[in-house]
Amino acid sequence: MQYRRFGKTNLSLSVFSLGTMRYLSSLEVARQTILSSVALGINHIETARGYGRSEEYLGGAINSGSLSREKVYITTKIPPTPDAIEMRRCINESLKRLNLDYVDCLGIHGLNTWEHLKWVQAEDGCMRAVHEAVASGKVRHVGFSTHGQLSLIIAAINTDLFEFVNLHYYYFFQRHAPAIQRAFEKDMGIFIISPADKGGKLYTPPQKLKNITYPFTPLELNYRFLLSDSRITTLSVGAATPEELIEPLRIADSVSELTQEELLALQRLALQLDLELGAEKCSQCYACLPCPENINIPEVLRLRNLAVAYDMTDYGQYRYGMFENAGHWFPGMKANKCTECGECLPKCPENLDIPTLLYDTHERLKGKAGRRLWS
Repeated sequence: MQYRRFGKTNLSLSVFSLGTMRYLSSLEVARQTILSSVALGINHIETARGYGRSEEYLGGAINSGSLSREKVYITTKIPPTPDAIEMRRCINESLKRLNLDYVDCLGIHGLNTWEHLKWVQAEDGCMRAVHEAVASGKVRHVGFSTHGQLSLIIAAINTDLFEFVNLHYYYFFQRHAPAIQRAFEKDMGIFIISPADKGGKLYTPPQKLKNITYPFTPLELNYRFLLSDSRITTLSVGAATPEELIEPLRIADSVSELTQEELLALQRLALQLDLELGAEKCSQCYACLPCPENINIPEVLRLRNLAVAYDMTDYGQYRYGMFENAGHWFPGMKANKCTECGECLPKCPENLDIPTLLYDTHERLKGKAGRRLWS
């Protein structure tokens, strides 16, 4: 296991962190998974108030004496609140569930909207309670997690209120590259959310994708894409059982620059995108927004790109099903809400027939509606 400095927190974190959103089975399975992760070199465990019984299970492992507090850094996350009273109550409740006097890191969980940003910047907002918790020793370091748009993420980084950021960024989703760079310039710790799952359901890749990335697995190549970037501190591995730790941690020491063979595999992925999509490829410039019907056109067409080029239809259906069902965590209407108003057409530098592509995406990816796991 390799370790990296978590920005200005100066914590030395393992390059893989144990994310606990999927601890939904039992206290004993959670305890075994936690202990296995620590034995394998992971020293950072991330939970959240909203992750079902995750805080309680982690607290149970701590309370049992089987987990040494000195061996791990613990992060929990709490959603932004419009006032300090609610945040103060939430912090105290989380500490009680965790059986802790303090957490190493507290993240504002889901700073996803401009209203959330106003709350954290307000003089009497939730950050007053957070600063009190820091002053009293209940919290050591403060950051935020986000599923928001790029401009919002950069605005939040630029407030200088935070020491770290948890965000989405993967080979198949590089929109947030400027946020990675800005956070690095601010000396913030950078935590990548769910690179296996949200990064493409890469633990169950389609055969076409496996053929393109061979001799590497798609999951391994994505991990290497991230670990080779020294700006990034740590990646979340959301293991629900000890066995699910094995595959990711095989490359926990592979943090060097990408090899020539890995670069060639990434080049094959890029070439495949061009060959399969041709003049229908959305390059993700985001010039088409805003949409009058609140369709997240670039994200819809990104999912189409992946389904057409790599047969990542299962992943596309999984993510597309979140539209209209996950609130500010994954905002936007489904593509069949397009009224063909044509407002997006002159904005597109590639002259894509966006309404037709939206309809095609809906037909490809419509299926069961999705919800966030803890819902």
